[in-house]
Amino acid sequence: MHTPRLKIGTRGSRLALAQAEETRARLAAAHGWAPADIEIVAITTTGDRIRDRPLSEIGGKGLFTKEIEEALVSGAVDLAVHSMKDMPAVLPASLAITAYLPREDARDAFISNLCARIGDLQQGCTVGSASVRRAAQLKRLRPDITVVSLRGNVETRLAKLDRGEVAATFLACAGLNRLGLSHRITAPVPEDEMLPAVAQGAIGIEIRKDDMRMRELLAAVNDAATEIAVTCERAFLATLDGSCRTPIAGHATLKNGVISFRGEALTLDGRMTFVAERTGALADAARLGREAGEEVKAKGGGHLLHLA
Repeated sequence: MHTPRLKIGTRGSRLALAQAEETRARLAAAHGWAPADIEIVAITTTGDRIRDRPLSEIGGKGLFTKEIEEALVSGAVDLAVHSMKDMPAVLPASLAITAYLPREDARDAFISNLCARIGDLQQGCTVGSASVRRAAQLKRLRPDITVVSLRGNVETRLAKLDRGEVAATFLACAGLNRLGLSHRITAPVPEDEMLPAVAQGAIGIEIRKDDMRMRELLAAVNDAATEIAVTCERAFLATLDGSCRTPIAGHATLKNGVISFRGEALTLDGRMTFVAERTGALADAARLGREAGEEVKAKGGGHLLHLA
């Protein structure tokens, strides 16, 4: 019986498994292993089990990571692969994200069988989304539209759309691309209409902090540009005490040795948006994110207190 060198912990959705398989392929190629040397262990999380209520009502983003992180801490798996947009702002003290795969398209995808863009949606129609960020941003653009909660994996949400339960929905371009479903994207949403979620499109690899062997193995697959951008974005999120109950967006881009960041927080009804922008050296990524977070917090004042 073949004994794997490593075990990867992941959620069991088709998208999560695709991300774990990409991680396995990159690790195996980097170290000259066979894919069979790395076992993928699918773990059902609380967030996967409870699908009839919004995440904000049942405990937030951590519900998609808790059981996987417990398996990591216990040693049942050696590393965990996550969609970074699903990660809470603060990780357990004994764990760390030490590598990122190259980032996919960070934009949101507008998906509809009825029209080509948000502005073309019928007056007063119903749109489905499980994201408070997307809901607030949509209400800012189209206050006439009713937003209903639409939870479940990618295939479940697309099926509800195809049955006509909603006029449109939004998913991440990154996830659809990774699943080979880019043909379902009606149109990518411009970032000036919907700024993406913090770390959207990025895959992070989490390990036990003191596992030096895993740090060394993962160094060979880490994408430095993604790490820098996500470091900035997550510093912004952490400064705002961000959770899935808070409409927060942030995106950093790198060009010619300079990082540019834009972040925002919104009120739940989308009527107020508080924005900050920063540009600076790559080495200052975390500081720039924190400063942008402090600026948004100061601008938002009492309007954002109930969201933290």
